[in-house]
Amino acid sequence: MHFSTLISVALAAAPAAVSAAGTLGFALGTKNPDGSCKSQSEYESDMDAIVAASGSTLVRGYAASDCNAAQNILPAAKEKGFKVVLGIWPDVEESFTKDTEAVKEYGTKYEDQVYAITVGSETLYRGNFTGAELLEKIQTVKKIMPNTKVGTADSWNKYADGTADDVIRGKPDILLINAFGYWQGQPIDNATHTYFDDMMQAITHIQSVAGDTDSIEIWNGETGWPTDGGSDYGAASAGTDNAATYYSEGVCGMLAWGVNVFYFEAFDEPWKPHTVGDSGNAADETKWGAMGADRKTKFDLKC
Repeated sequence: MHFSTLISVALAAAPAAVSAAGTLGFALGTKNPDGSCKSQSEYESDMDAIVAASGSTLVRGYAASDCNAAQNILPAAKEKGFKVVLGIWPDVEESFTKDTEAVKEYGTKYEDQVYAITVGSETLYRGNFTGAELLEKIQTVKKIMPNTKVGTADSWNKYADGTADDVIRGKPDILLINAFGYWQGQPIDNATHTYFDDMMQAITHIQSVAGDTDSIEIWNGETGWPTDGGSDYGAASAGTDNAATYYSEGVCGMLAWGVNVFYFEAFDEPWKPHTVGDSGNAADETKWGAMGADRKTKFDLKC
């Protein structure tokens, strides 16, 4: 799909209720509300709630060895008919080694359940690697899982500004683009427009550098909005009503235009400590779930 031919129409009127053409997935944490690690049965309960609320049968994680995630989530996925995007955290050698070993041990055992593997999450955004260094990590993992899609996830602007060009030229199987109207500090009435525009910039640059429109599978790797109890960011106001609007207009709109989307995130994570941002203000990041920690939906998740 050549995204730029569709974006102007999408930006003009992202539909609030559509028949989704893209595939919807959810980011899924490794811990229970109390901070304990999830078991296979708890992942199965998560999956039951996700498919019932949204119809989605796809989840993504960030570190395959964290809380023995690959060991527990993959058999759960097999039991529930789900696919999983496993994550490898390459920022330090210890986590890269542990996650790669978990992928090798459990990913090969449950290969049918592994949709893809992402090597890194916003590592270019944080400046941990150059594009060439990250590509080398991706290629290392690809040798271990030659029959599985392998790529990375990063912020939209690191694709759009050329930072990821070496990765793109290496033709990974899959690239995930993170884009949030919220983290652009947009009021809800402009958030969908910003989200679509950021995605357009990233996708068109990837396609230009790759030299084609279909050699690399492209996803929106993260987008979302904090609900009641979350923190504001600039003009972006947390709240369940705003999250519902962003989901119906932005997420469902993106799906309608044929772009695959991972929503961040499936469930609230009350175990997370509050953080302090660059502004020095404390932020509550426990309320990003489309569903609460009790797995009850906060708003309609079906497009």
